[in-house]
Amino acid sequence: MVLSRARSARQLPAVTDSTKVEVRVVEKIVRDTAWVELPVIKEKVVTRDTASVLENKYAKSEASVSDGVLTHSLSTKPVKEPVAVEYKEIVRDSLVYRDRVVTQTVEVEKKLTWWQTFKMKAGGLFLLIALIGIIYILITHFINLKSILP
Repeated sequence: MVLSRARSARQLPAVTDSTKVEVRVVEKIVRDTAWVELPVIKEKVVTRDTASVLENKYAKSEASVSDGVLTHSLSTKPVKEPVAVEYKEIVRDSLVYRDRVVTQTVEVEKKLTWWQTFKMKAGGLFLLIALIGIIYILITHFINLKSILP
C-alpha cells in the first residue's frame, strides 16, 4: 500500500519592521491644600480700666486689675491653617508601537477534496459490511446448525 500526503507550501510575508512613537502632553490644574503655621506672639498692655478677657481661634487675651492698674496680655495660639493652592501639573507620556513581521515558509497539509472525504467516510461503512458478510459466511458454511438443532 502506498501512502501519500497532500501538502502545499505557503510563503509568509517578508520581514517588515515599523516603529511609531506617540507623545502625549496633558496639562491639568491641580487644587491642593497647603498648611501655614502661625508664629507665637505675646504682648502686654498696662492701663487703668476694668477687667476684660478676649479670645479667638488665633489668640487669647487676659486682663486683670491689681492696685487699680489693669494688666492685659495677648498670646497667639499655635494653629495650622489650610490655604487653597492651585498649580499646573504637566504630564508627558510617550507610547512606542513596534510592529514586526517575519517571513517564513511553513509546510501545511492541504485540505481534502470532497471526493477524498467521501472515500474516507465510505471506507468505514464498507469495512463494516465486509465484516458482517464474513461472519455470515462463517456461520452458514462452516458451522452445521442442522446437526445441533433436533
